[in-house]
Amino acid sequence: MTKLLSSLAAFTALTAAASAADLPRRAAPPPVFTPVPVFTWTGAYFGINAGYAFDASDRNTGNTFVVPGGAGGYTVSGAPVAVTFRNRSQDGFSGGGQIGYNYQFTPGSGVVVGFEADAQYLDFGRDRNNAFVNGGIRPGFYATDPRGLSSLDFFGTVRGRLGYAFDRTLVYGTGGFAYGSGSADRSFGGYAGNDSFRTGWTAGGGVEFALPTDSFLNFFRSNAVTLKIEGLYVNLDRGTRNQGAFLIDAASNVPVLYSGVGRRSDEFAVVRAGLNYKFGSY
Repeated sequence: MTKLLSSLAAFTALTAAASAADLPRRAAPPPVFTPVPVFTWTGAYFGINAGYAFDASDRNTGNTFVVPGGAGGYTVSGAPVAVTFRNRSQDGFSGGGQIGYNYQFTPGSGVVVGFEADAQYLDFGRDRNNAFVNGGIRPGFYATDPRGLSSLDFFGTVRGRLGYAFDRTLVYGTGGFAYGSGSADRSFGGYAGNDSFRTGWTAGGGVEFALPTDSFLNFFRSNAVTLKIEGLYVNLDRGTRNQGAFLIDAASNVPVLYSGVGRRSDEFAVVRAGLNYKFGSY
């Protein structure tokens, strides 16, 4: 009897195992798909830049005036003295910072619009008041020419940007409002025309490339670090301010002689590289 019960139990277990093997197996869940974020230029940014600025004017103006001699004149010999301001190209370092915002219509590749504002230092001071005097001016007097690029110490722009993104590469054009000022225009007192602030326009273009988010340059944990190379042409209108050269009384720092020897246009170009930190969408 015991053997019969044991055999029946074993048969029942084998039958159950065989039935379970015939049941359909539950399919394994599909792997979770995590989409790779598509890069977009949309977002705010700030950064720094540095480059080189150089004269872009035609420099075809006259730059010589005569200091009178005779009794009560301003020359050592008493004879008239010609003062010539060298009309040569000026150039120097430019550097500063910028802030802006971009909007990309379609992530990945597509049209990008935006705006940017910057403020820049200019090193045009090396040739400031650069004059050749054919003779001698009396002690206590000196000639100066506050016109043109030699009087610019800084400039800034507020510009629109329009470009096309090829994923992480952006090619763009830019243009808008420009302004500038300097210290040389105010290097002597008591003269109503020594206001050096001037405004104008600027235009240019560039190319910008976005580095990976984990770039070693990403000190601020931004969505992206971008590098750009940019060129700008800047034209500042001086109006009628300081259109000539001056003979200055060093004791009072006041002009005693003025000569309208022409105008140096404030036209210059800047080629610079920049680094931006972008915040917003990936």
